[in-house]
Amino acid sequence: MIMEAKKNKLTYMRKRLHPNCVVCSLSNTRGLQLKFDLCEDGSVAANFELEETLEGYPGIPHGGVISSVFDGVMGNCLFAQGCTPVTAMLNIRFRHPIAMHKDATVSARIVRSSNSVYVLQAEITQNGQIKATAEGKFVDHPNLIGNKDIVYESSYTDDNSNC
Repeated sequence: MIMEAKKNKLTYMRKRLHPNCVVCSLSNTRGLQLKFDLCEDGSVAANFELEETLEGYPGIPHGGVISSVFDGVMGNCLFAQGCTPVTAMLNIRFRHPIAMHKDATVSARIVRSSNSVYVLQAEITQNGQIKATAEGKFVDHPNLIGNKDIVYESSYTDDNSNC
């Protein structure tokens, strides 16, 4: 029952907060349309394939696209917890090139939290090999719900976080 409630929360938060998201909105026909699923261990994952329109160098996706995929999976992981996340920091390690037109999987999990700051780790795998990893810090900003006109100003700094 708890798992079903979190799945419902993930779907609700994604639709409510990211209706046109370039990563996770299913209605954004120009976006990636990643379908994130909640896993039994609390992580979130999606399978995806990238096309040439997202290339940097020939045959390799642009690093900014991969960064967006990581940001999206981590945000959706927090949606499942009922959070309204805003990215404060995102560090990525590109280990091996991700092949275009081949199935890949992105997953993320929460590793720790303190007050409204969450630290997550994520990875992209393809053919059983870890292609890229990421760590991100996100701030829960619940007053973004239902307020399209709000301008977010982060109170996050490296000095005031216990994470």
